[in-house]
Amino acid sequence: MDIPRIFNITESAHRIHNPITPDKLATLGAALRLEAGARVLDLGSGSGEMLCTWARDHGVTGTGVDMSQLFTAQAKRRAEELGVADQVEFIHGDAAGYVSDEKANVAACVGATWIAGGFAGTIALLAQSLRPGGIILIGEPYWRQLPPTEDIAKGCLAHSISDFLTLPALLASFRQLGCDVVEMVLADQDGWDRYEAAKWLTMRRWLEANPDDELAQEVRAQLTTEPERYATYTREYLGWGVFALMLR
Repeated sequence: MDIPRIFNITESAHRIHNPITPDKLATLGAALRLEAGARVLDLGSGSGEMLCTWARDHGVTGTGVDMSQLFTAQAKRRAEELGVADQVEFIHGDAAGYVSDEKANVAACVGATWIAGGFAGTIALLAQSLRPGGIILIGEPYWRQLPPTEDIAKGCLAHSISDFLTLPALLASFRQLGCDVVEMVLADQDGWDRYEAAKWLTMRRWLEANPDDELAQEVRAQLTTEPERYATYTREYLGWGVFALMLR
């Protein structure tokens, strides 16, 4: 079980696999008013930066689940580096359908809502692992400005304009699902730069080390076109945020 290898290549040097920066991640942890001993479940936990830094800074405990063998191994090393390996565990597995035996104060899926067919299904999934009065965290893209054409939406790597909502419409959708939005921390363009641009050096170094790999042609094509595509489309049109929800 693993994610497509191209993502393990392009994001192998990332600690955070979405457009949120370390400062924003810290802001989010403080905004949630986390208490020592609170339990956090993180589905699609990537390299574990959220869970590990919150364990260090706030004394939380928790579990992360991710399909990437590489990212899971990196998460375990990060827990050791930060001295929190006794507080958190990372499971290599499929987060789709995962329900924790031990209920969580915070149940999160930050940037991987495809595990349950979108944010509505993911909210329903996370609710099954949540303690009464707990908080659900959803990381989700939205349109900063609505693309004027379908081609521009596709330039943002969406299938169509309808793939994402504007920020007001996304917040309204959470309300319609029976949730109160109690906090949000939004990525900015610098966060997008750190997420996207950091891939380019990783790809170049990987190509230098692996010129004969079966994916070398794909990685070369991506490195050649991504800077301009990103600057033209994603950076201008696509937003991203983490939304804290409580069930009504």
